[in-house]
Amino acid sequence: MEITRTTVPGAGVVHHFLTRGGQRFGVLVDGAGQRALLIYGATDPDEPEQRIALEHDEADQVAEVLHSSSVADRLAHLERRLAELLGGST
Repeated sequence: MEITRTTVPGAGVVHHFLTRGGQRFGVLVDGAGQRALLIYGATDPDEPEQRIALEHDEADQVAEVLHSSSVADRLAHLERRLAELLGGST
């Protein structure tokens, strides 16, 4: 996946993603930390066809779903690894 980061004056920072399959989307992070998903179509590669505004908790929920494993699973793995390093077991 190709990822680029662009600062847009007055709007914030846009992270553009280009998948191996050629699909484009972006994440806009404004100065207040609000996030929006930007969905691009084939007609205009510079203008999103859709903008989906996300509240902070919604952005966290989307990020959790996109992780290859959940936060709880990653935390449990780290706890087991720490116990191993300290010579104990769980």
